[in-house]
Amino acid sequence: MTIAKKIDTTMSRQSWIRKMFEEGAKLKEKHGPENVFDFSLGNPNLAPPEEFHTVLKEIVNSSEHGVHGYMPNAGYPEVREAVAKYVSEEQRVNLSAADVIMTCGAAGALNVTFKTILDPGDVVITPSPYFVEYNAYVDNHGGILKTAPTNPDFTLNIDNIADAIDEKTKAILINSPNNPTGQIYLEDSLRQLGSLLESKGKELGRTLYLIADEPYRNIVYDGVKIPSIFSVYKDTILATSYSKNISIPGERIGFIAVNSQAEHREDLLNGMTLANRILGFVNAPALIQRVIARIQGITVDTAEYLEKRDMLCEGLAECGYEFTKPPGAFYLFPKTPVPDDVEFIKALQKQRILAVPGSGFGGPGHFRIAFCVDNKTIVNSMPGFKKAIDSYK
Repeated sequence: MTIAKKIDTTMSRQSWIRKMFEEGAKLKEKHGPENVFDFSLGNPNLAPPEEFHTVLKEIVNSSEHGVHGYMPNAGYPEVREAVAKYVSEEQRVNLSAADVIMTCGAAGALNVTFKTILDPGDVVITPSPYFVEYNAYVDNHGGILKTAPTNPDFTLNIDNIADAIDEKTKAILINSPNNPTGQIYLEDSLRQLGSLLESKGKELGRTLYLIADEPYRNIVYDGVKIPSIFSVYKDTILATSYSKNISIPGERIGFIAVNSQAEHREDLLNGMTLANRILGFVNAPALIQRVIARIQGITVDTAEYLEKRDMLCEGLAECGYEFTKPPGAFYLFPKTPVPDDVEFIKALQKQRILAVPGSGFGGPGHFRIAFCVDNKTIVNSMPGFKKAIDSYK
């Protein structure tokens, strides 16, 4: 075999994803991109805020000496200070620059975290449905991903998480607002989770970490507030990015923040700084670090995503689809009219609609719609959604 068995196996497991995109490409070539309704990718379609462009131009035009050289692996001190100040206000905690490590997006943040905390065979538990690449991120560092099903409305089921914890558990990984469901885990359930980890950690004689992946934190609707993860449990780690809230996923910029009250805070931060380097990231991109330091708290106009959500939900409800209306992110996770979600995705493709089977996210019997698309894509897709579901009645 010319490539590693693990990579070959992973590609085989994800062959349905490749096939889906290949079929989508064929549809676009045959009918024209404007006649294919692509809801498959969570790629923000809103432009970055004007403040981003303004600051970026200023920094690009700077000829200050050394701005493109190496830096501390954790990131520029002044950038970490700016991030720590903003996160302290947002999370209602006291963080310093030392508690923050700049990373290559949330994916980089999670890989750095798992490299730091996992020994071979350690288990990370995540509520399902979950972001599909968590499997790879945990496996990259010798860990095992274990899932705990959520409630029917995708809220946390604490009993299922409790049942999943055993002597090999090292961390619980949550993603709120969630990809693929758009659900938000509210403060009461997070406090229950924190209490569970406190008691289970004492029982097992090891630290259980709570890791929050929050790239959609600022994309919320209907006045919902995202709770402070640091206030519910002391051994918490925040991993996030600026990809979604200012529409710059290609720039690969994010950060890790460690709770200042974490029992092994110093070891964690030192280990993460080392991992940031030896994983090959070395440091987060210098140019974009300097940009985001000056635009903390800036986000895209989420009212535009709210309009898309409501338009999509109203249209699909009229077609007869069942779903939980998402309070955050830009995903909808409806039920499929038949148990085989891959079969239904093929039925949607016949209507030139591209979506993703829920089974790939640990949520069989559902499908994911990414509504970060033009409004006309939503409007023009509705006859196809109607025909697809009607074909099963």
